[in-house]
Amino acid sequence: MTIGLLVFLGVSGLFGGIGLIFGIWGLQLIPREPLDRIPVIDSWLVPGLVLLVVFGLGSLAAAYGILRRPERPRLKVVQRLTGRPWWWAATVLLGLGQLLWLLIEWIYIGMSPLLVIYGAVGAALVTLPLLAPVRRYLI
Repeated sequence: MTIGLLVFLGVSGLFGGIGLIFGIWGLQLIPREPLDRIPVIDSWLVPGLVLLVVFGLGSLAAAYGILRRPERPRLKVVQRLTGRPWWWAATVLLGLGQLLWLLIEWIYIGMSPLLVIYGAVGAALVTLPLLAPVRRYLI
């Protein structure tokens, strides 16, 4: 279940990020009005990059980690700190990041049905790893 949620978040993050960066495939169909309410950000480039890199590529990397369980010597510090593999911590952090992202979106842009769906995904990505026994590693 966790892998499916990560892949869902990853694929939608990739497409959403690319859509924001390039204006829905170059058609400039994204309204600029919500940008007027967001401080510091004056284009959809930054939110698009966050969606693409953090939630798109980051979620797919975490899903890959759960499936393949690769050892990453540089990330051993995460395992020493948490007692869990790097992809466990990545999944929890992605869930927390998703919830924070949606809170900011709700404050500045407003409520939408997508916020509820992606909020449930974020909450599940936080809770499922915490509830899963360590030996099962989220599968």
